[in-house]
Amino acid sequence: MQASPIRIPTVTNDTDWDFCFHLSQQTKIPEHQRTDESSPTSGSEESEEDTKAKEKAIDCMSHPKEKLAQSQKKIAQLIKRKKNIEANKELIRCVILSRIIFGEEHWKCAQALATLAYGYLTLRGLPAQAKKHAESAKNVLLTWKGTTTSDKEEKQILETLVMLYYTLGVACLLQNQYPFLPSRIWAYFNLQKSERNMKELRKSYKGSTCGLQVSENDLRIALGRASLANCRLNLALIYFEKVVDNVIANKGDNTSDLVSLYQEMAQIEQLRRNHEHAIQYLHQAHSICVSLYTEVSPQAAEASALLAKAYAMSGEVQHKDAVGLYFMKSITAYQTTLGPDDYETLTTVEEFCKWLVQNGEKQEAYRLLKASLRSHLISYGDCSEKVAERFYNMGKICFAKGELRKAGQLLRKCLMIQILIYGDEHSKSRDTKNLLTRMQR
Repeated sequence: MQASPIRIPTVTNDTDWDFCFHLSQQTKIPEHQRTDESSPTSGSEESEEDTKAKEKAIDCMSHPKEKLAQSQKKIAQLIKRKKNIEANKELIRCVILSRIIFGEEHWKCAQALATLAYGYLTLRGLPAQAKKHAESAKNVLLTWKGTTTSDKEEKQILETLVMLYYTLGVACLLQNQYPFLPSRIWAYFNLQKSERNMKELRKSYKGSTCGLQVSENDLRIALGRASLANCRLNLALIYFEKVVDNVIANKGDNTSDLVSLYQEMAQIEQLRRNHEHAIQYLHQAHSICVSLYTEVSPQAAEASALLAKAYAMSGEVQHKDAVGLYFMKSITAYQTTLGPDDYETLTTVEEFCKWLVQNGEKQEAYRLLKASLRSHLISYGDCSEKVAERFYNMGKICFAKGELRKAGQLLRKCLMIQILIYGDEHSKSRDTKNLLTRMQR
């Protein structure tokens, strides 16, 4: 179920928020006096009461400003300690305090909203909430009627635009829905806007954009994925190649950052039907995993499985031995590091067995399925969909080999579980019944 976007303010039972909110109601500052540092206009004549009232307002407003600075500092500490939910709460508090201090129509309120949206996306993985707050930030910036007073402010506004359009683009890509345009097109459109603002930002920083929350690599990866979603495979590959070149230039050619990049590039090459190029990229990813984590590690196991599937996808006869080699390397590494009952181990065994059956090696497929049956029962339970599927596959192999008695036993076990799970009239139950009927003829 998709979570509903959180409406601001959302911090309930928060003494800091309650205090700041009531204080802001008592000390409403007129729009023309809302500045970063409220100060009396020079040359104006004020009564003693007016002066005291202004001093009181300034003193009252200093508390929210201190709270805002504290929250901004706390966010970085919480993210470093992987306390993402607490960090997100602080981001919400920053929005509330920014509204109190600057007003709802100020660009700094948009900055706080954009940062909150980015937090929902990267810290919480909630694209619906991220999109909601990014749209709010965009609306504030579009309706803001003020002017920037310094180069620093102009840079901060550009950074905010980069962040909010990046967030909108990635959120659309993840949500896969938009009321007017297909989400993949809207995602690319927003990411292009982010890219244009990044170019402006690079000019203002004289070529360097280090230290930004959304890096150039983050943006290029998102553009690559959006291009892939829009079936613009050549463009997607160009974006990923730029990121790889950047990573190698900054971190060398043996960094873990390159593993996922090579794997995504391999996926693009497979879609382009350049299987040899895909295999080369996956070999590079595998070499890095083995170098950094050793050959018997979950990372190397995953890289081996992807390499095995890439060799299988090529359909080349000369790659047949490589498929078996890398599948077995993956299974062995998973069994050693995660255990024989782990989901990744069992899934890799199933994928290998499917390939073995397709290539006529039914005996080896049956041996592997039978060897891991106990682990299947432990992991998924006696009456589970996965166990029924395992009995069905083993029964089909025995049927194909002519071992009808053994096939009947396995398929009856499968049917009993399927009836318990799906019922007698489900398509899976009917398929198993039909297979048993064919055996009896």
